[in-house]
Amino acid sequence: MSNSRSFRQNAALALPLAVLATAALPATAEARMVRLTTTLKNYGGDGAYLAIYLTDASGKLQKTIRVAGSKAKYHKHLAGWFRQSGGRIDGTTGASVGAGTTLKVSVDIADALIDAGYQIRVDSAVEKENDIPADVVAPLTSGNIGKPIAGKGYVRSLTIDM
Repeated sequence: MSNSRSFRQNAALALPLAVLATAALPATAEARMVRLTTTLKNYGGDGAYLAIYLTDASGKLQKTIRVAGSKAKYHKHLAGWFRQSGGRIDGTTGASVGAGTTLKVSVDIADALIDAGYQIRVDSAVEKENDIPADVVAPLTSGNIGKPIAGKGYVRSLTIDM
């Protein structure tokens, strides 16, 4: 009988302890793959350097997603991104992007950042041409999914898809 009673007491304690232990674990952040499509205008110049990055609502850099243009000496022309990052790249890099072409990038973004004031920004620069900080500022909202957001310089549009 004592074994049976001991088993019942332990079982009675096990469930509340399991619930407490589960409640104490931090919730895991869910993320989703976000596809960013940046299409450039036919501006008739050299390839564009682009910095694609995630900011909070105040425009503060949270993460560099992609820097297109591999020569670091030109990264300073991506002024909005460079000022905040100091040229430190925590995303991926690749070749510059030609006029009239499209750059597609995929990145995991936490669900909690969507509809929470975050933005995707694109700075652009072309050799012997103008530098365009914040060429595109696209709020990371569910309402913007699949809708091209116009740029003000070399970028024709940025489209966010999930």
